[in-house]
Amino acid sequence: MQPPTPNQHPLADARTRILDAAETLVRTRGVSGLTLEAAAKQAGVSKGGLLYHFANKEALLGSLLGRLADFVARDFEASVAAQPEGPGRVAQAVLNWAFGLTPEAMNERCDRAAAVFLAAFHHDPLLLDPMRAAIAKIRAAVAADGLPPGHGGAILAAGDGLFMARIFGLYTPTDGEMRDIRAALSTLLAPKP
Repeated sequence: MQPPTPNQHPLADARTRILDAAETLVRTRGVSGLTLEAAAKQAGVSKGGLLYHFANKEALLGSLLGRLADFVARDFEASVAAQPEGPGRVAQAVLNWAFGLTPEAMNERCDRAAAVFLAAFHHDPLLLDPMRAAIAKIRAAVAADGLPPGHGGAILAAGDGLFMARIFGLYTPTDGEMRDIRAALSTLLAPKP
């Protein structure tokens, strides 16, 4: 499952169009490019129409983060549900979640999430609380997964590290490196003896 793409539904409700427009603005113009006026124009609504849904920029950013946190939670739950029952199920889902997309899809997902993360963090780091809560649930599920201590956490941390490398442009692993990293992390999926 992919997050909704900006303006994918021409008849989408105004609230969704505004959120899509705001996300597009932060991706294409950066945090400073996100103004209520620009979001309204991009969404094809009046500023009053935008204000009906979002009283201010903070509310708009908070809703963007809430939408992203909901997507992450739903997508992760679906990934876990696709795994067979037993120890390591959650860690396998994390591994598939972090490494299971095509490079293009992963880049799109990372770029979209990065725009929202960075815009919210720049405006007010507390806006990241919904994402922190979603990640805390994932971490708790990984910790209770029946693997030796640290194994699932290492898989989760590796996925997070690759996400950070992508969003900050630190490095881009080759396809071969990604296969090697995934293979190395797969060795951590053995349950407790």
